[in-house]
Amino acid sequence: MGKIALMGLEFYGRHGVKPEEGALGARFLVDVELEVDFEGKGDRLEATVDYAEVHRLVAAVVTEERFYLIEALADALAGRIMDRFAKVRSLTVRVHKPHAPLQGVFRDVFAEVRRTRDF
Repeated sequence: MGKIALMGLEFYGRHGVKPEEGALGARFLVDVELEVDFEGKGDRLEATVDYAEVHRLVAAVVTEERFYLIEALADALAGRIMDRFAKVRSLTVRVHKPHAPLQGVFRDVFAEVRRTRDF
């Protein structure tokens, strides 16, 4: 089993419970780790997952849709990636909200979803 990772994908989105989060938006970071059986399959894009297509899907969901919870956004991303890319055996999606509306000093807030396909 091999791994393809897209780390630190950065987008501007309007996710959050508070009205100002929907109105003003904020920066979100997304990590996607895909487990794909590509070893020994040759040097052809058809043998693996096109990570440019994964990036386009993630960008569309994060920038064009609205979620109140980053947990729901992470879950939606995981489901859509699994639906679209049959070669993905399992994945982990993390949605980071580094500017979450919290009092105090913090480095990051994120939600993580892991999915595995039954074969």
